[in-house]
Amino acid sequence: MFGKKRPIFIIASVLLLSFVMVLNASAADGADLKVSILKYDPIPAEIGEYVSVWVKVENLGYAKADDLSIRMVPDYPFSMDSSTNAQVNIGILTPDNAAVEEFRLFTDTAAKQGTGTFEVWYQEDSSGTWFKKEFEIRVGSDSFDSKGTIQLSGEPLKEPEVFMPGDTGTISFTLQNSATDYSITIDGEQYDTNARIQSASLGGVEGVKVTTGTYYGNGVIGPGESVDLTYNVQVDDDTPDGTYYLEFSIVGSSHSYNNNWRIPIKVDSSSVRVIPSKPLALENGEGVLEFDVANIHPNMLSSVSVQLEAEGIEFSPAEYFIGSMDPDELFTIEINAKAASEDITFPVDLIINADFRNGLNEHTQQVEVRQLKHHVVESDSGSGIYIIVLLLIVVGAGAYILYKRRMQKQ
Repeated sequence: MFGKKRPIFIIASVLLLSFVMVLNASAADGADLKVSILKYDPIPAEIGEYVSVWVKVENLGYAKADDLSIRMVPDYPFSMDSSTNAQVNIGILTPDNAAVEEFRLFTDTAAKQGTGTFEVWYQEDSSGTWFKKEFEIRVGSDSFDSKGTIQLSGEPLKEPEVFMPGDTGTISFTLQNSATDYSITIDGEQYDTNARIQSASLGGVEGVKVTTGTYYGNGVIGPGESVDLTYNVQVDDDTPDGTYYLEFSIVGSSHSYNNNWRIPIKVDSSSVRVIPSKPLALENGEGVLEFDVANIHPNMLSSVSVQLEAEGIEFSPAEYFIGSMDPDELFTIEINAKAASEDITFPVDLIINADFRNGLNEHTQQVEVRQLKHHVVESDSGSGIYIIVLLLIVVGAGAYILYKRRMQKQ
C-alpha cells in the first residue's frame, strides 16, 4: 500500500521543488532596465540657454521594478535648473512597459561648441544599487540667416554594396546645397543662399556599428556646391542576414534646417558555391575533376580562388585562381588529381575551400566536403591485338574470294 503511494509522493515533491526553483529564478532575474535618450530640444543645446532632455526607461525583463528611481547627473557645461529636480521616483515599472521623464539642463555661457556629457543613474528599488549610463548631446550657438538648404544627393555609396557578417566597410554621402541662385528675396528682405553643416552624424544599430565620429562643418556651401562625407561601418560576426536602418542626421544653418534620413544597409552571408559538374572519381589513380563555381552573393566578389584538399591526393593547380565574379556568374574549372601512392583507401574526403574578397574584407570558407571515389580500369591491349588479327583475316579472306571470282570469269 505504501509502496504504491510513495512514487506519487516523490513525483509531487519533485514538481513542487521545481516550481519553487522556477519562482526563485524568476525573482532573481528581476527587471531588465534599458535607459536611453528619447530626444532633446533645442538641437543643438544652445550656449547660455536651457535644454530639455527626455529620458526613457524600458523594462525588458520578466519581473517588475518595485520602486524605480532615476537621477540626472550632469557634467560641465551642463547643470540642473534645480537640485530638487535632479531625481524622479517613477515607482513600479512592470515588464514590457516604459517611462519617460523630462529634465531641464542649463548650458553654461562659457561653453564651447562641440558635445557635452551627462550621466543618468537608475535603481530598481530604494535599497538597491545605483547603475549609471553616460550620454552626450550636441552643444552650439550658431544660427544663420542663410536660406540655402542641404539635401542628400543621390544614393549613399556603400563599399561593399552588401555586407557579410564580420565585414568592415564605408558609407559615403554627398550633401548638396539645393539653391540655384546666390540670393533670394522673402517679404522684401534679401538673404544669401549659402548653406552650412553644423554637424553630421551616422548612428548605428544593434549588430551594425559606426566607428566614425560626428562631422562638424567649418565653412559654407554655396548654391549648387556639395560636400562628401564618409563613415566607417563594422558589422558584428553574429549579425543575422537582413536589412538594417542607420540614422543619418545633420544640423544645418539653423534648427529649421535639420534633416534626418534612414539609410538601409544589407547583410547577406551567401558567398561562393562550388558544384561538381561530373562524377568525382579517379581512374587508375588519376583524373580530371570538374567544378562549376558560382557567385550567389548580391554583389561582385573579387580575388575568388578554389583549393582542394584530400589525404594522399595531389592536385594541380594547387589553387585555381578565378578573379572577379559578378552576382550569379558561373565559371567552370578543371583540376588534375593524382594519388600519391597505391596504398590509399578510397573513397576519401574531398574538402573544397574558397577564398574571396567582399570589398576589402578577405574571406576563407570551407564550401563543401564530398567523397572522391576510385575506379580500376583493366588494360585492353590484348583485345586490341585480337581485333587487329581478326580484321586482317577478314580482309585476307575477302581478297582471296575476289581473286577466285576474277579467275573464274577468265
